[in-house]
Amino acid sequence: MVYIFVGIAGILGALSRYYLGLSIGTLWHHDFPLATLLINLIGCFVLSWLTMYISRLNIVPPYFVTALGTGFVGSFTTFSTFSVETVKLIHSSHWAIALLYVLSSLWGGLFMSWLGFKIGDYFFKKRTQKQFIS
Repeated sequence: MVYIFVGIAGILGALSRYYLGLSIGTLWHHDFPLATLLINLIGCFVLSWLTMYISRLNIVPPYFVTALGTGFVGSFTTFSTFSVETVKLIHSSHWAIALLYVLSSLWGGLFMSWLGFKIGDYFFKKRTQKQFIS
């Protein structure tokens, strides 16, 4: 059953990435691949938050958390597109943009993962403390 949920969530994640990429692409007409960067940063935050908050609450079945993390976020984010876009930038001699893209993806992804971790942990602790007080 988990395979079905992961598959459905994967379809939804891929479609979300595609449509968000199209939407950003209509507004952003520069060499810097902003759509992929934003999508990957959002995915880093969501996966970390999901891991530190939702999965620890035990309010949804584990297969649902797996579907969201592996299925939705896994297909929403894209390392392969990031890699191809970086190679294209280098191939067209946009070295500075390529370097900025790689560094902002790496440091931004780590920061967003840390932020999702901290926010998820904060709200989990706040929620569990409230249960002990009540």
